[in-house]
Amino acid sequence: MSLTVPPSLLEAAESGPVDDEDFAACVRDSLPYAWQTVSRVVADLRSGDAEFADNAVPPPTEAERGQLLRALASDAIRASLESHFGVRLAFQNCHRVAAFRPSAVDSDTYRRFVSTRGQLLNQSPELRDC
Repeated sequence: MSLTVPPSLLEAAESGPVDDEDFAACVRDSLPYAWQTVSRVVADLRSGDAEFADNAVPPPTEAERGQLLRALASDAIRASLESHFGVRLAFQNCHRVAAFRPSAVDSDTYRRFVSTRGQLLNQSPELRDC
């Protein structure tokens, strides 16, 4: 299971829509490494004028790698992170997550990052089994 869902949140989901911040808190508490990584990348983005900031450091363990993969592979979790932090996330390999300013999503920089060429150029033998 990718999220540890508190009983009260599960009850809310069973009876109707769930509050966005309650879901974000569930993500934060369930996937702390992923939350911290995205938080750090967003802080780096906000501290400068660049169109994006990214994380190029592989997770220290397979458990942390799994958290990052679960967070960014789930449409709902990824959308929650993007909404909470006010960014657009992009993901390459098993660890390279980038946060883009919303205004940069239509930029050449963003298109290069999410392109097939960008994906291929970000490969290395060490990352083949990540």
